[in-house]
Amino acid sequence: MRPGAESGSDTEPLAVASGLLDRELRTIESIAVTTRSLPRAVPYQSVMVTQLHHVNVTVPAQLEAATKNFYGSVLGLEQVPKPAAARQSGAWYQIGATQLHLSVDDEEAGPLSSRHICFAVSDLSSAEKRFRDAGVEIIPDPRPMPGTPRFYVRDPGGNQLEIVQQRSM
Repeated sequence: MRPGAESGSDTEPLAVASGLLDRELRTIESIAVTTRSLPRAVPYQSVMVTQLHHVNVTVPAQLEAATKNFYGSVLGLEQVPKPAAARQSGAWYQIGATQLHLSVDDEEAGPLSSRHICFAVSDLSSAEKRFRDAGVEIIPDPRPMPGTPRFYVRDPGGNQLEIVQQRSM
């Protein structure tokens, strides 16, 4: 025993180590519970995303005109016609091969906002299967447009992704 040590103090380092081990195990258990809710990894396959198709930004109705002016006049973006099946509020702009979609959304930008990024994929059916295999919920297209097969998913952070079939060139 060390000089001046009391009886039983030789076990103090073991008690400290045991306490640390208990905390580490609780942390590992917490991580395991958290990761159970994440999408499952899928084996690497060829890249399914072929290009960024469009980005959708939302504004409340009272800012629609000012925002259209900003993107059209200030940034000089070319406004393009929207398909008849799309909501007619807002505007679509062409930027090279990519589009910017401006949507009017009076809902607060909460976890289920309609703000999204759209990825074009080479094979929509394969992409859907890959998401399902990873445990990702497929959200059906709420406003189908003829000739534009698509569906939606949300990433683990709740961000909405539109997945659309790449058009033939």
